[in-house]
Amino acid sequence: MRTNGSNGPSARSAWPVAGFIGLGAAAYTAWVLEVVLSTGLNPIETYVSELAAQDQPLGGLFRATDFTAGLLVLVGGFLALTRLVRYAESRRPWAVIGWAGVTLFGAATAADAWLPLSCAPTVDPECAARETAGLVPATHQAHAVSSSLAMTGALTGIVALTIAARRYGWFAPLARYGPALVALELLATAWTLTAIAMFTAGHGTWALGAGQRLQVLLVALWLGLLAYSVHRERRT
Repeated sequence: MRTNGSNGPSARSAWPVAGFIGLGAAAYTAWVLEVVLSTGLNPIETYVSELAAQDQPLGGLFRATDFTAGLLVLVGGFLALTRLVRYAESRRPWAVIGWAGVTLFGAATAADAWLPLSCAPTVDPECAARETAGLVPATHQAHAVSSSLAMTGALTGIVALTIAARRYGWFAPLARYGPALVALELLATAWTLTAIAMFTAGHGTWALGAGQRLQVLLVALWLGLLAYSVHRERRT
């Protein structure tokens, strides 16, 4: 819904959505700290989530930033859905689907922090063997589920809200740059899924870490673009 001025009630209620989503996007890039911190993990070959594994020295830090990112995006997405309920003019199908996806992403990302891996399978052969044999804690399987839900939510939000921006004439920045980010995100996701399949089959990592880091970086960039678009147009 377009507002009648930047000081109107709907304009004021858009500020928290933009703020929470923007801060969540920033927190979701905390893994780049591995560039300056000694993690002992090769970013080209390892899962991003292995930074937060229980046996990693900085695992607590990365679990905290994951939880913070997820919680911030969850709140922002929930507030946006609440606004859609209040303003029927903005309750368009692609908008509802998109914000629901963003909210799911936030919730699942926050859950990830509470379901960490116990060890790093890409660098620890013993961990990988235990994982294959099903001898690792149940959190490994739960983490796989929550991570899958997080990326499903992210892809749903990225695609649906980008379509909404172009179809409904909303969010000029997102309408302009969103399609390129969608295409890159889908390519990065295909790379990541292929590399995971090859690693699971015992054929090496295929630069799994690089693909997944590109995937999550693009999600963060898109969330930042979404936050800027909401801030600029005062709508959800």
